[in-house]
Amino acid sequence: MSISALLSMGRCCCRCCCPRGLWMLSAPCCDDRRMCVCPGPRRIGIPVRTSSLPLFSDAMPAPTQLFFPLIRNCELSRIYGTACYCHHKHLCCSPPYIPQNRLRYTPHPAYATFCRPRESWWQYTQGRRYASTPQKFYLTPPQVNSILKANEYSFKVPEFDGKNVSSILGFDSNQLPANAPIEDRRSAATCLQTRGMLLGVFDGHAGCACSQAVSERLFYYIAVSLLPHETLLEIENAVESGRALLPILQWHKHPNDYFSKEASKLYFNSLRTYWQELIDLNTGESADIDVKEALINAFKRLDNDISLEAQVGDPNSFLNYLVLRVAFSGATACVAHVDGVDLHVANTGDSRAMLGVQEEDGSWSAVTLSNDHNAQNERELERLKLEHPKNEAKSVVKQDRLLGLLMPFRAFGDVKFKWSIDLQKRVIESGPDQLNDNEYTKFIPPNYHTPPYLTAEPEVTYHRLRPQDKFLVLATDGLWETMHRQDVVRIVGEYLTGMHQQQPIAVGGYKVTLGQMHGLLTERRAKMSSVFEDQNAATHLIRHAVGNNEFGAVDHERLSKMLSLPEELARMYRDDITIIVVQFNSHVVGAYQNQEQ
Repeated sequence: MSISALLSMGRCCCRCCCPRGLWMLSAPCCDDRRMCVCPGPRRIGIPVRTSSLPLFSDAMPAPTQLFFPLIRNCELSRIYGTACYCHHKHLCCSPPYIPQNRLRYTPHPAYATFCRPRESWWQYTQGRRYASTPQKFYLTPPQVNSILKANEYSFKVPEFDGKNVSSILGFDSNQLPANAPIEDRRSAATCLQTRGMLLGVFDGHAGCACSQAVSERLFYYIAVSLLPHETLLEIENAVESGRALLPILQWHKHPNDYFSKEASKLYFNSLRTYWQELIDLNTGESADIDVKEALINAFKRLDNDISLEAQVGDPNSFLNYLVLRVAFSGATACVAHVDGVDLHVANTGDSRAMLGVQEEDGSWSAVTLSNDHNAQNERELERLKLEHPKNEAKSVVKQDRLLGLLMPFRAFGDVKFKWSIDLQKRVIESGPDQLNDNEYTKFIPPNYHTPPYLTAEPEVTYHRLRPQDKFLVLATDGLWETMHRQDVVRIVGEYLTGMHQQQPIAVGGYKVTLGQMHGLLTERRAKMSSVFEDQNAATHLIRHAVGNNEFGAVDHERLSKMLSLPEELARMYRDDITIIVVQFNSHVVGAYQNQEQ
């Protein structure tokens, strides 16, 4: 290959500004760290090993400089194989291949910025080489456990909660960030004025503002939607007279799961307007409340309030910028409402709810209780095409993305896919300078003719619990991208019961020596004795999602390497992972079933 050809290949595209930390996956960068709007062909950069240390020092942000010992000993050659210097002072590298469907957004070519090497190819190839003896830098098992358990939370539900016998024994939840800050959120709460429990996971994109707001507010909207007319009147009268309000929810939160105190008054006023409208619409004559309808109304109303708050603005400059950030970012949501044996799952986007069922022979099977709202869902594709003119049939979904940009077809926020162009321009021009200077917010999606293209309306699934239904897994797409649903259910089921199905070891076509097979068998035996190393089912599942090797066993070396990646590289290999594992009380569920027979 000629030198000129190598040089042309050496122009890489910088993704350093991508909000999800996805460096150089296929594209150049924009000026907004929250959102990348500029794709491009994947390029090959200059080999890392031939680059000099000053080059890396100048190009890397501070967190990556902590990785210098690995660079000097060539340990990162397996992490990113090529790099070049970018005139934007960022390090650009070509990572291992990640399919386009792993990225929530595909950026737009309008913002392409290409990087050029500062020195000639000969200077790079003749650069200083570091040939010291390779050393391994691995986290110790206690360090790994410290990282995995940092965000874990467990809650045991009292068998009798004052209203009825609970069908939930308890739940475990955990999060493992890939983005900095993490864009996922989680919530769990007990309904105090009605029966049941709410649990949900929220996957943000273009920043964490929307997922944070939805995680704080959605359960209140659902709880209000479920309240009878008399209770709504009582709450409104208490507000009018200045009396203490009836508590609606009892939250079960990890210390890191915070609420925005600055926006609490704004959020309360919007919620109050909602229950006032429910009072006006409901004469008090209706009997039972339809849970499915309540969930749908709550999702849609919250998304409408997010949009309205951004349009109206706020005299407080901080709140004004906050509501705009919430509206211009986005979030998917997967929420479960459990009341006795009645399980409703409301899903908007591509997070999932999976039911773990134990068969009579002790094996585990997975029952999907949600559908992904993306291009792999034929019904979603058909719905989108029917909602827009026929001449947009080829442009509404391109490259498996909404308007060629957005992967989920349903989400909160994301007003760039909902507002008219005139409304977007008017809000941006009258907004704060931070918004007006943001290239992403000013960017109009291509072929944007008949908005809205996006909705937050959930798809609600009902399931009546049976004694064989042992647990429910709610998780963002970071888990499902790395593990098959059947593996997820099996791992959780074996963890909760302490019983392992000894299936034949599958080597997947690999040539395995007798010594390697002996090692696999020894590892499996050791795994049985260490299953209770994790006291949290969600933590145990994350350990497998990140550390599983090709044989389905947790590899400490792999787990250590994945958890050692700096924040600039972690998102190249996985997404944020958020999991809630809900364990059901089979005895209570069976008692409900016997009462009705």
